[in-house]
Amino acid sequence: MTLQSKWILRSILGVVLVIFFLISIFIVKEGQYRVVLKFGEAVRIQTEPGIHFKIPFIESVRTLPKYQMVYDSKPTSILTKDKKPIEVDNYTVWRIDDAQQFLRTIQSITGGEERIDAAVYNTVRRKLSEINYSDIISENTQRGNLNDEITKEVSELMERDNYGIQIVDVRIKRTDLPDSNKQSVYKRMISDRQSIAAKYLSEGDEESKKITSKADRQASELIAQAQADAKKIVAEGEQEAAKIYNSAYGQDPAFYNFYRTLDSYLVSFKGEPVIMLPIDSPYTKILLGK
Repeated sequence: MTLQSKWILRSILGVVLVIFFLISIFIVKEGQYRVVLKFGEAVRIQTEPGIHFKIPFIESVRTLPKYQMVYDSKPTSILTKDKKPIEVDNYTVWRIDDAQQFLRTIQSITGGEERIDAAVYNTVRRKLSEINYSDIISENTQRGNLNDEITKEVSELMERDNYGIQIVDVRIKRTDLPDSNKQSVYKRMISDRQSIAAKYLSEGDEESKKITSKADRQASELIAQAQADAKKIVAEGEQEAAKIYNSAYGQDPAFYNFYRTLDSYLVSFKGEPVIMLPIDSPYTKILLGK
């Protein structure tokens, strides 16, 4: 064998080895399972990111997501306890926790979503069929507890059937009436709210009248008490003034009489009136200084 032939043979062998090496390796990325299959049967699962090896032509590799996924169910019609048809829209957060069992029982993401959809639909339908529509839409409805109960039951169903699926959360996004029923319900709701508003207005008017009546009564009592107190004070003042006048008059009756006469002149001659008095009257004598 010539040198050239040996070189060609070595090159061919090197290329075969490189190809053999390349088809023997596979890469595991973050957030994914890489399941090694041998003749279609899962033999091992690689979860650690990095380069791993498989037997060429005998083993193959399937990739499955390791992260959480969201399955958004289609809106479905469900009857409530009081036989009201409602449209329910919900979503499910789930993940694959056993890739080998998942491939053995379901084999694909689409298959997993179909199993989840059936379990969630049956559970939601049964739960809502035990509740009246008014309780579902009420502000006091503990929707959180209902979601938790549905999540727990669906999770138990998945574990019982051993699909390798973990249910993280099931949430009801919307519960609504079909379009054909909305208008009648809206009218009834408006009528109920108007009735409640009229009741509140009536109670408010009645309470207002009570408050006004009480305030008027208190105001009348305060005014009457103030007037009585004022009359008492005036009477006491007049009584005290009389005492002062009597005391002053008693000390010098002649001076007091003279003072009162002068004071009467100021009143009598105000406006320069014409007054006719007898010349010998005491009033005239004091006025003339006799």
